[in-house]
Amino acid sequence: MKMKKIVSGLALVVALTWVACSAFAASSVASDPVTGNPIARIVEECSPAVVNIDVESLVERRARPFAPFGDDPFFREFFGQQDNFRRMIPMRGKGSGFIVDGEEGYILTNNHVVAGADTITVTMLDGRTLEAELIGSDPTFDLAVIRVQLGDENLPSLKLGDSDTAQVGEWVVAIGNPHGFENSVTAGIISAKNRTIQASNINFRGFMQTDAAINPGNSGGPLINLNGEVVGINTAIVPFAQGMGFAVPVNMAKQIMNDLIEKGEVARGWLGVVLQNLTPGFAEIFEVPIENGAVIADVSTNSPADKAGLKRDDVIVAINEDEMKSSQDVVYYIRSKLAGDEVTVEIYRNSEKQSIDVTLGEMPSDTSVERPGRNRDRGGRDSDSQSTQVGATVRTITPELKESYNLENENGLVVVRVERGSVADDMGLREGDQILEVNRRELRSISDWNRLLRGEARTIVMLVKRDGQTLYFTYKSEN
Repeated sequence: MKMKKIVSGLALVVALTWVACSAFAASSVASDPVTGNPIARIVEECSPAVVNIDVESLVERRARPFAPFGDDPFFREFFGQQDNFRRMIPMRGKGSGFIVDGEEGYILTNNHVVAGADTITVTMLDGRTLEAELIGSDPTFDLAVIRVQLGDENLPSLKLGDSDTAQVGEWVVAIGNPHGFENSVTAGIISAKNRTIQASNINFRGFMQTDAAINPGNSGGPLINLNGEVVGINTAIVPFAQGMGFAVPVNMAKQIMNDLIEKGEVARGWLGVVLQNLTPGFAEIFEVPIENGAVIADVSTNSPADKAGLKRDDVIVAINEDEMKSSQDVVYYIRSKLAGDEVTVEIYRNSEKQSIDVTLGEMPSDTSVERPGRNRDRGGRDSDSQSTQVGATVRTITPELKESYNLENENGLVVVRVERGSVADDMGLREGDQILEVNRRELRSISDWNRLLRGEARTIVMLVKRDGQTLYFTYKSEN
């Protein structure tokens, strides 16, 4: 009897499940195929604002010389010398973009889609082709703004969402021009956030990863959430991988679009320090209780770092609670910020951890600072005292040596020779370096040099001034 009740109960569950599934299927069939499918609705509403971008540029190429008789000098008299014959040939490329301001005709895309283009042509969903002009670009985040004009006509545009609130696992849709197949649609999820991409032309922290199919030609197209809002700009792929595409978060694009439109470039954040990776030798001498970080080797006068109180010898370990394991991490992070942004820099100073708030400045426009040259006429060597330790021969700095090596002052000692294969050579010292400190002790004379390096020093940290900047050089013996 008990077994019959169990069987009857299972039969009832199966029957109810079948009825429920049948009802769901019936309701799905009866529903509108557009309104019942969010992706189809997104495509219908958003596709008119997604454009295909064709670019063309003229590049110089050397033509293959016409020489039917080889390089015979006799026949060259008839055919002429053609080895240096060059010609301009057109190079074409394709990408995607989307309209962000229909009234003004502004379109957001990738910098690499339009970089170096002589002509930019935009194709709308309805088949119209329009000539576009480049308004501004930012290679750091691989973004660009172009513009088309249609008189008084307003173009459809996409709404920009909030990439900070986008969640891993959230559904997204990519629309673009992959491999020239116009207005292709793919769907997937956000696979991860805050990815770091380091390629030949892109070094960026904070990419959004998606498994929505992205291929060459999708670049610059939108990544759209189920609310029809852009959360990313499709930018990069991993070759030969499946389901690994990357997009710039739209919140970053929001920050820089106005700069691109108003000034044609972005006011990139600037800290104003010279950085080096933390070494075991430096950590030992400076008694820093960590293994990874970025050492401030120099601070520019009146820079944001200088005004905030950052100093040489400080070791940066985090910015805005994001861990900084190397000088490269700090550089990439600061480059991701804009002038005026406030950041909290966590440092070790004299073995103690501190937090310093810094308001970033604008990167100086003249980044090609002229460095002093080298005058090979040294003069006055015989009359000055000198000493050789760890393979580096140093001399006290005289007015003649100061002028000869283009030194700013006469502090410390100057390197006049480095023995190949020596400790000094392994450290990276070179002729003309101005050594200011050894193991945190200031050098005032040759006797200081001899005393600090007497015997076989196991750990050496030298503060050196080279080409107007101070740097640390370290050596740690394994013995």
